Amino acid sequence: MKQEKRQELMKDIFSDIFGGLLIAVGVYNFASKAQFPLPGVSGIALIFYQLFGLPIGTMTILLNIPIFLCTARILGRRFFIRSIRSILITSFIMDVIAPLLPIYESDRLLAALCCGVLSGAGYALIFMRDSSTRGMDFGTMAIRVKKPHLTLGSIIFFLDLAVILPGAWLVARDMDSLIYGIIIAWLISVVTDKLMYGISQGKIALIVTEKGTDICRCIDAAFGRGSTILNGKGSYTKADRDVVMCACSKKQMYGIRKLIKQVDPHSFLVIMDSSDVVGEGFLKE
Repeated sequence: MKQEKRQELMKDIFSDIFGGLLIAVGVYNFASKAQFPLPGVSGIALIFYQLFGLPIGTMTILLNIPIFLCTARILGRRFFIRSIRSILITSFIMDVIAPLLPIYESDRLLAALCCGVLSGAGYALIFMRDSSTRGMDFGTMAIRVKKPHLTLGSIIFFLDLAVILPGAWLVARDMDSLIYGIIIAWLISVVTDKLMYGISQGKIALIVTEKGTDICRCIDAAFGRGSTILNGKGSYTKADRDVVMCACSKKQMYGIRKLIKQVDPHSFLVIMDSSDVVGEGFLKE
């Protein structure tokens, strides 16, 4: 048991270091010189750096302290401790390691793309270890508890906008910087989601048919995919039908679709996107 805990701790620390390095490079080496406004607490810390030269990592820690104090009960002890460790490691890398690396000073669009991709990848690595370095995440959770009627997406959007708009006005004071800031925020969100959930993305087929057993057997023989037969009943005819549920990769779905129509031309097929598929034949927890 102690050995397993030690291994998990080492994985957490490695994720914090590597993820923190990606975030630090994205923010310090790509965004700071180009004067991009960034979302979140790191975006506020970047404003202090660009206006007064204050260290980004140190300011990130100081700005997160009141957020931590206000949301500690909501976060839970385990997530709270992990997040403190992640923020300390990332902030150290931001202030000590990142300045030793070269700063990109060429095309601003490329700088924005690199900032968004690197930061998003770094956040994803840390999120996947049940931790966080983004104080705005804690604020989002607190607002969600107090205002449950608000969607998570709308809360995140307005919090990000509340940092990006003043950042663009106080530092760069041009419309291009505002647009770049919005692009970076969108990229961070997309890259984080893709790395956390997109790796195991797939398709789900729901087939309403009278030949459920035959379809399952053919899918298994042709593609090596298992299926589940559910009992269904038509709302109009009241006739009993098999509802075959099959999860597969995107590449396999085209072949499965053709196969289903060959086995039962009268079947009813619904194909849906799946953001995450975990189990036999896919990723395992």
